[in-house]
Amino acid sequence: MELCDRSACELAGMLRKREISSREITESVFKRIDEKEDTIHAYITTTRETALKQADLADKKFRNGKRTPLLNGIPIAIKDILCTQGIRTTCGSNILSNFIPTYTATAVKKVLQAGAVLIGKTNMDEFAMGSSTENSAFGPTRNPVNTEHVPGGSSGGSAAAVSGGETILAIGTDTGGSIRLPSAYCGVAG
Repeated sequence: MELCDRSACELAGMLRKREISSREITESVFKRIDEKEDTIHAYITTTRETALKQADLADKKFRNGKRTPLLNGIPIAIKDILCTQGIRTTCGSNILSNFIPTYTATAVKKVLQAGAVLIGKTNMDEFAMGSSTENSAFGPTRNPVNTEHVPGGSSGGSAAAVSGGETILAIGTDTGGSIRLPSAYCGVAG
């Protein structure tokens, strides 16, 4: 089993025992992205260089023997509706295709403070107005379980990324089932 196919709990335990490194997990995730992303299209933006730097920092914290945050070294993807300072946030729309936020949303800030490694921003229905993740200006996302099916929406990119091993964890949003349905369609918890 590849590292990108393991659970966050299992990987966190392995990291704390120093059986693996965050860099190894992160590289496993990006290897899977390289293999599957052309088919699944879970991401609008990936942050490979930043993620590898964050993974190395997480590994340094483990090596220093200091108490580490809960998510230290665990890769995470963020739905592209949540602002990330310095990283494009489009909400799945051409209108915002070049928008670079000057701040980071609180939910994102908290997972990063907990040591998570940011893999990228996931595809979604434009402005979260949909339930299939087919209505993104950046193209539809496919369900990794069966690419002939939709992943649900509007957080379909987040669920598809986890299901396809293109991240370990992901943040989505939910008003009317926008993470619950994609998670169910893609066979993951949400």
